[in-house]
Amino acid sequence: MSDPLPPLRRQVRPEWIDYNGHMSEAFYVLVFGYATDAMMIETGLHAGYRESTGCSLYTVEAHVRYLNDVSEGAHLVVRTRVLGADAKKARFTHEMYVVEDDRAEPAPDAAPVATTELLALHVDRNQGRTTAFPDDIRAHLTALTEAAPDWAGRSIAQVPKAS
Repeated sequence: MSDPLPPLRRQVRPEWIDYNGHMSEAFYVLVFGYATDAMMIETGLHAGYRESTGCSLYTVEAHVRYLNDVSEGAHLVVRTRVLGADAKKARFTHEMYVVEDDRAEPAPDAAPVATTELLALHVDRNQGRTTAFPDDIRAHLTALTEAAPDWAGRSIAQVPKAS
């Protein structure tokens, strides 16, 4: 495995706060989107790659878990794990933590405030279909592969039907 991807850091902005006084669900997803962008840059799928090849990652499935409230001004750290890649797709997770300041790391036993698991396809936008990753990018993604966290791969619980 390569060194893990660097964490993404953001601070919760006032406009991200909803009517309940904590970060709105849409902004958890926005921060996770920034983390995906950072992962793409680190693995060679950056703006220059997209411009020269017409290819990019398209998220086709996501499962978000909202685990704890996040307040205005909170400092966030998002850890990304690549769980695997094959010829045309990648699976990865993001775990969001609240930390004391913009330089702090989550404590080893810290619980995330939110997580997401994503499946993305490598798409040639010019052809409108999936295409294989270049060998070097696939190798980089594969080298970054980590074990899946316990929560990954779960589905949403079924609610019993009312009688």
